[in-house]
Amino acid sequence: MLSRRVVSFVVIALVFSVSAAANRGITAEDYFAFQFVSDARISPDGRQVAYVLTAIDQKKNRRNSSIWLVAVDGLSAPRRLSAEGLNSNSPRWSPDGSRLAFLSARNVETLDPAPSGAGAPAEPARPQICILNMDGGEAQVASHLKNGVTVFQWSPDGKRFVAVSRVGPSDQVPRDAHKSDVRHYRHILYKFNDTGWYDDKRSHLWVVDAASGQDQQITSGDDWNDTDPQWSPDGARIAFVSDRTGHEYDDSHNTDVWVIPASGGALTKISDHAFEDDLPRWSPDGQRIVFAGRTTRRQFPKLYVADAKGGGAPSSLVVDNLDLIPVGLHWGPGPNNLRFESGFKGTTQIYGVDLAARAVTPVTHGERSVHGFDINQKAGVMTYLANDFEHLDDLYVAGLDGAGERQLTHVNAKLWHELDPAKVERLPYDSTDHWAIDGFLVKPIGWQPDKKYPMILSIHGGPAGQYGVDWYHEFQVYAARGYAVFFCNPRGSTGYGQKFERGIVNNWGGMDYQDIMAGVDAVLKQNSWIDRDRLGVTGGSYGGYMTNWIVGHTDRFKAAVTLRSVSNFISDDGTRDGAYGHEDDFKGFLFDDFNQYWNASPLKYASNVKTPTLILHSDNDYRVPIEQGEQWFRALKHYGVTAEFVIFPRENHNLTRTGEPKHLVESLNWQLYWFDRFLNGNKDAKPPDASSSPSSPPSPSP
Repeated sequence: MLSRRVVSFVVIALVFSVSAAANRGITAEDYFAFQFVSDARISPDGRQVAYVLTAIDQKKNRRNSSIWLVAVDGLSAPRRLSAEGLNSNSPRWSPDGSRLAFLSARNVETLDPAPSGAGAPAEPARPQICILNMDGGEAQVASHLKNGVTVFQWSPDGKRFVAVSRVGPSDQVPRDAHKSDVRHYRHILYKFNDTGWYDDKRSHLWVVDAASGQDQQITSGDDWNDTDPQWSPDGARIAFVSDRTGHEYDDSHNTDVWVIPASGGALTKISDHAFEDDLPRWSPDGQRIVFAGRTTRRQFPKLYVADAKGGGAPSSLVVDNLDLIPVGLHWGPGPNNLRFESGFKGTTQIYGVDLAARAVTPVTHGERSVHGFDINQKAGVMTYLANDFEHLDDLYVAGLDGAGERQLTHVNAKLWHELDPAKVERLPYDSTDHWAIDGFLVKPIGWQPDKKYPMILSIHGGPAGQYGVDWYHEFQVYAARGYAVFFCNPRGSTGYGQKFERGIVNNWGGMDYQDIMAGVDAVLKQNSWIDRDRLGVTGGSYGGYMTNWIVGHTDRFKAAVTLRSVSNFISDDGTRDGAYGHEDDFKGFLFDDFNQYWNASPLKYASNVKTPTLILHSDNDYRVPIEQGEQWFRALKHYGVTAEFVIFPRENHNLTRTGEPKHLVESLNWQLYWFDRFLNGNKDAKPPDASSSPSSPPSPSP
């Protein structure tokens, strides 16, 4: 007979065994259950953090965002502040912490009803600034701007807001169902991927009284946009960013930092560079403004500081040889320090700048992505979001030096307990010309060393971007289906300095292709369990371009899925949202050297393609217009390649990031269908539109 102690051990072992067995790999449909944390802000007393939580409403096929509150000490559960059923975002504390403002269309009446009997639909309510008293009560609408508010900031005294809204000549014209609806443009920039066709409205600044809602427009102009307003510490002035050359819509690249009195009036120019200057931030005493600036095209921004009065000595560099891309710039802690975040070698970290020492040092560390930070100098704390390869973002708090980190939210904890996420391992290697490259390998879920597994090569977009230890839903889905995943940061990627990022100039399809292939060779050499006869390749945007390029230059891949991809630079440059947008990559305009654009186009090499290729594209993609996918599909079919073309309606270039939830999930399932069919050899693989329910996961071949 077994002893009681042995029986107990067996029972515990069985419980753990059942629990482990119950866990499963991540599916495409898990996206519907994910929750996303963003835009966290510390209260002035440093005791609470307001943040945005976004969840998916699968039935309505939309995302719902709400405002939540969590205590910094972590002793109480987070609680919801905003009402259900109404999207709310951008929480901002009043300076005394007694009120929380946010953007929402709650209780907002339609400001431009349809003319009686005209048959034209009413304009939807636009987000306005709402104020919630923290001692109780319902939120009240504070602004009443015709086109809503996109960005706002409290004044230092808590009595006003500076708000960004849009205004244009059509606002003065009554809506008329019989008025012409043709589009008429005078400038070379007339569409943008996220927003579609431009209208006649421009972004400008308003000052809104927090108590009465009375508003005053303080900037104007039909040829430029004013953005990123920042109050001076005394509340008398507002810094902002604008291209006042009058050529913004003719592809100018000369934004500057300006200052205007809060009551309106004459502008003072602060920055002094011929290219992009942005991210203005006031020093605590209001005497200086720090900003990011560029002196040449496609330069990594440098940090400059200037006299806030303007008109004096030229701005000066804050640090020498900064080789990072600063975003999320903050002044502090203290009068002689700055903070920003930046990508670095596959991670994202917060960095501190000591103005006296002219030195930059990391504040956070680790194999993860740290971003969206906020600091409270008085309370001695900072908050930030962090994710890694196995987890979505959660909210963290730490000391100003990064010590004593504590996790405040666990928004997907229940789901993580049910899932078995794959892990990533860093795999550095050398390019053929001895550049150091970072690769990353994901093993399939349930990996066994005595089995052979197919591998998917994934290529990031940009090329000015980076892969690393961030969260990638698609990689988790691949791994759960029995695929290894390899991804890397070839030259052209950010996070490795300006020389590395500009290493792709006039060389698309050249050394970047060699870097990627060297990574494939390295991962195959180090991992004999990968089946080199079952390799797939995929990528979106630049990654789609490179997918097309690869299958036109090698037959080693047995399946390809190309998303929102460039196939023909000549037609792409004439139809995309940024007019002639590749001149920096080819050292000249299309018309200056027609052949270099054609030589770098995958379409030129379509006759070489043998790899079965699935083409996924969005019909409202203005960054890489749908004609790019059409040309690639027709060419492959012309040359007898097995190819299919899937078009996503109503979507733009950001389908796999911000597309309709059902389309985002469908996109993943189309990828799985293609790889199952051609890497697993599953002749019975069903495309997602063949059945209303997803097919069961195939077992990887031994």
